[in-house]
Amino acid sequence: MKVMLLNGSPRGEKCTYTALSVIAKKLNTYGIETEIFNVGAKPISGCVACGTCVANGKCFMDDGVNEFVAKMAEADGLIVGSPVYYASASGQITSFLDRAFYSGSSKMTGKPAAAIVSCRRGGASAAFDQLNKYFSISNMPIVTSNYWNQVHGNTPEEVLQDEEGIQTMEILADNMAWLLRCIEAGKEKGIDIPSRPDKKRTNFIR
Repeated sequence: MKVMLLNGSPRGEKCTYTALSVIAKKLNTYGIETEIFNVGAKPISGCVACGTCVANGKCFMDDGVNEFVAKMAEADGLIVGSPVYYASASGQITSFLDRAFYSGSSKMTGKPAAAIVSCRRGGASAAFDQLNKYFSISNMPIVTSNYWNQVHGNTPEEVLQDEEGIQTMEILADNMAWLLRCIEAGKEKGIDIPSRPDKKRTNFIR
């Protein structure tokens, strides 16, 4: 089994990366493979609604989104991490996820997912709620912990001092591993993801 961890921080191996690394280390103790995928500091364009991905299954922009979606096709779970900017997820991860989920949500359906956020002080729960919406619209079971998945600190060292936050990350990893094993056991018994009917789209017209 493998879990992809998406780092939405433009600052690389800082606070968000530290929290994701704690999760990855705990998942590894269960024999679960992990990979941290960094969105990076390069500009990430938002979706321009061109429809190219509808026609060919891929976004026409080559900035890591297609690579990530291809990796998700082979992965069993997803954890998305972001710093908190203005009580929201980072601009990079927001644009990245808009395009990744619009072009590749079929690669993620049925796979457990979780969001984590890193902040200095406030706005964590708003950013956390924003990220979870990508999963809840895509038939993805959302993995929780014993508190909202957030760490606090202005440096990696301060994040590691957030004992409650680190425990929250570790319990999240425990729950992700448990759910993945439950899904695997279900498949062995012939229980698979439910088939989905074609989506009905209803516009609100007066």
